Formats: sequence, C-alpha cells, structure tokens
Amino acid sequence: MAAELKTLLQAAYEHVCPVPPVPGAVSAVRRRAAAVLADWSVCPYLVDDALLVVSELVTNALVHACPPAVLRLSWVRGDGECTLRVEVIDAGPALPISGSLIGVDPDEHGRGETIVHALATRHGIRTRLGEVTRWAELVPH
Repeated sequence: MAAELKTLLQAAYEHVCPVPPVPGAVSAVRRRAAAVLADWSVCPYLVDDALLVVSELVTNALVHACPPAVLRLSWVRGDGECTLRVEVIDAGPALPISGSLIGVDPDEHGRGETIVHALATRHGIRTRLGEVTRWAELVPH
C-alpha cells in the first residue's frame, strides 16, 4: 500500500512531454508546461521563471541536438523545501552546422545558458551514451 501511494504521489508531481522537432514546438511545450504548473498551484513568480527556463532548454535541444527530445517537470517536496526541477533530455549533439544558423538573429542567439544560470538555484548537464539531460532546479524564495 505504501509503495502504491508513493507511486501515485510521484505521478501527481511529475509530467513528461515529448518535444516534437517542428516549428512552433517551443511555444506549444511552454503552454503545456504552464497548464501543468497551474494544476500544481505553483506560485506565479516561480511559474514565470520556470517557463523561461523551459523555453531556453527546449530551444537548445531543438537547435543543437538530435531528436527525440523530452521535457520532464517534477515538483519535489522534501526537507521542508519544495523544488521545481526542469529537465530536457535529447539524443545528444547534432552534427556541427557550417557557418551561421539560418534564420537565427545573432543578437538573440547564445543567451539561453546565461538565462538558465541566472534563474536556477542549481543547474547542470548529465550525459550518457546517446542521451544528454540539461536540468535546472528552481526554489521558491
């Protein structure tokens, strides 16, 4: 019974969303994440930061990595503190593109990592064979 309850609680505070490699995917995934965070009653200022982190990590996966990619949100309660964990798992780096990225404004490119670092309490990258996970944790202040 205790194991079943733990599984139900974990499912209630974990959401996995595929990231399709198509135009409009970032905004669609962001909208879905917003709905999940609203269902979890996450405070609005944390939602704003989390959605920006989601956008940056998903964009990074779509621009720089091979599909498939998946967004995982988890709301971890423990030690009197709640932590929102945002992870994007992809299939690893895409082959380098020669020249600049077509259709990407160079003034708007390359800031994602800095934004994630500024908003996250903790962040990092975990690699395994054929898989890269970029993650960030946000803690309410």
